[in-house]
Amino acid sequence: MTKTASKWGALAILLAGVLTAASAPAESGADRTVEQYKCKDVLREPDGNRAVAIAFLHGYLLGKSGDSKFNVEVLEKQTDAFIEQCLDSPQATAEEVMLKLKK
Repeated sequence: MTKTASKWGALAILLAGVLTAASAPAESGADRTVEQYKCKDVLREPDGNRAVAIAFLHGYLLGKSGDSKFNVEVLEKQTDAFIEQCLDSPQATAEEVMLKLKK
């Protein structure tokens, strides 16, 4: 896979995660909050689900910031750092870890 294809793939995952989360109807009993998820919860997901969860975090925090600009290479580096930090601190909330990486 070329580097350009990889960037577009990462962008597609990011957008799919954000759009899916934004368009999914609320289901009673299945509703969750971002604050509930610990690093260990994200890391225990199968590869595809983990990628979507991390992409969702990127999109969620981008939306909260009010900004619409992002750099795919920076997102890839933040994702790698997120996984490493979550391995070191599995009880930390996923949102807190990602927020620290975005500063």
